[in-house]
Amino acid sequence: MPKESKLQIIPLGGLGEIGKNTTAIRYNNQILIIDAGLAFPDEDMYGVDLVIPDYTYLIENKDLILGILITHGHEDHIGGLPYLLRHFNVPIFGTRLAIGLVQYKLTEAKLGQITTQVIQPGETIKLGSFAIDFINGSHSIPGSVGLALHSPLGTIIHSGDFKLDHTPVSGEVLDIHKFSELGDKGVLCLLSDSTNVERPGFTKSERLVGENIDKAFAGAEGRVIFASFASNVNRLQQAITAAFKYHRKVAAVGRSMVNVVSIAAELGYLHVPEDTLIDVDEAMCLPSNQVCILTTGSQGEPMAALTRMANHNHRQISIYPGDTVILSASPIPGNEKAVSRNIDQLFKLGAKVIYESLSGMHVSGHASQEELKLMLSMVKPKYFIPVHGEYRMLMKHAELAVQVGIPRENIFVAEIGNVIEFTRHGAKLANNVTAGRVFIDGLGIGDIGSSVMKERSLLSQDGILIIILAFDSATNTILTGPDVVTRGFVYVRESNAILDEVKAITRETIARSIQNGIHETNLLQNRVRDAVSRHLYAKTKRRPMVIPIFQEV
Repeated sequence: MPKESKLQIIPLGGLGEIGKNTTAIRYNNQILIIDAGLAFPDEDMYGVDLVIPDYTYLIENKDLILGILITHGHEDHIGGLPYLLRHFNVPIFGTRLAIGLVQYKLTEAKLGQITTQVIQPGETIKLGSFAIDFINGSHSIPGSVGLALHSPLGTIIHSGDFKLDHTPVSGEVLDIHKFSELGDKGVLCLLSDSTNVERPGFTKSERLVGENIDKAFAGAEGRVIFASFASNVNRLQQAITAAFKYHRKVAAVGRSMVNVVSIAAELGYLHVPEDTLIDVDEAMCLPSNQVCILTTGSQGEPMAALTRMANHNHRQISIYPGDTVILSASPIPGNEKAVSRNIDQLFKLGAKVIYESLSGMHVSGHASQEELKLMLSMVKPKYFIPVHGEYRMLMKHAELAVQVGIPRENIFVAEIGNVIEFTRHGAKLANNVTAGRVFIDGLGIGDIGSSVMKERSLLSQDGILIIILAFDSATNTILTGPDVVTRGFVYVRESNAILDEVKAITRETIARSIQNGIHETNLLQNRVRDAVSRHLYAKTKRRPMVIPIFQEV
């Protein structure tokens, strides 16, 4: 008797978190991947550069993967591709700008052999048992789409990141007709963006930001330094338009900004008047009232161009009184302190700083509550899975779905690694798959786990104390030392007494342990570590990392 066909939705990122959006859709032995994003580290991820999903499930099933479908070109949707595609080669499908940005990433990662295919919104492609519709969306980057995956067991719709913008800068309007048509035909399950679910009403149009940008450029006396996400192409277009209107040349600063401006302009998504875009060095030679700088750093990233300008250590650009700095982005949760520090520092340097909370320099690219209800009402799904958001956002989105008439038992507030399984008899949560976070630190991928992060956390809190001595294991005697080295624990010159106590405790602990028949070096080190740690906590209420190093002779 043949096995019952199963359709599975397996989120590997983007649920219970912001970023690293990645979802596997499996029908029997065929898998499609929707997006492959990354996330940026939280403040407690010391030294980590990027975070990607755990790809174990996809690697174990790589022979079943038909392709990767990209909803749009933001980093939280395409940033993980260079890491995922080190493990297998499958084709990537997306709109022209998304594929342009993907191709640059793959070339940079020396993965140029990957097949990419440009799909126009409105097109349908066939992959295995799936027929996939690419549905025009409206977001903060052109070429955003939703997806309808038609399978033998029903249609799954993924909204992509979207909002309802009747006056978009790019001219791309959400295809309400197509979503409604699919809803009328019957939709098994909807996956919908939850990022903005906590905001009532409708999200404002991107064009309103353009009006405020124009006013800021009109009133600027010196240089205009415009900071935004590099991939927010619609926002960059409005800055370039305003710069041209007020007779300013435009220079891009920051690696990602330079890349996106170049790719978007080449593909026709950025319309840059002739002779408007110039090199940074050329811009520095012009009068200040003729210059606009497009820069990265709207999130206060330590190595981003705007942060380095604020800290007076950018190689080419310094901030001077009379400069106008426009922050055209709202802080991602967790980045508020870094952004505030930058704003304070820019004010100290004499700049006029215009930032989102006061100026209307930013609107979200994501749907608010009324737009989310509209999507649910248009699609009329039998089952609903809120995606792209922290857990409270998913719960809030589930409540909206109940309000528009979806039965609560048909709503799955899932976590990464959950398997939502559909058969002809219904839907259920099945067994979980391996899922989680993988840290990228320098060239290392996944070589930093929870134990290393815990050690880094301890080091950041109370520092480190290292005890070094030479030990003769044959005679059980200390030959030289102990010497004590500390970093981040106490100021050595003012703490000689406590360091002398550490040396004395080390000697006493070794002597007492040997008298009790303990001679193995590793056991002696453990005894010293425990004794010194207890003493330091009793004296200082601090817990530095204590590392005894015995050099055996």
